[in-house]
Amino acid sequence: MTDPKAELYARDLTGAIWRKASASGAEHDCVEIADNIPTLVPVRDSKRPTGPVITFTSHAWRTFIAHLR
Repeated sequence: MTDPKAELYARDLTGAIWRKASASGAEHDCVEIADNIPTLVPVRDSKRPTGPVITFTSHAWRTFIAHLR
């Protein structure tokens, strides 16, 4: 049986188009997201573009954002 979360862990993000999240601070406290990947929303620290990425399902991202508002 295939792990349904496997695509969250082993996703090639070379085609990701990163943008600064609208809620990021004006200075260097920036979070970038890539919203051009179907069903996934990768998030990274803009100061470390080659560093780790956390990946949410689209549904989980929408839920997360809704709770922030």
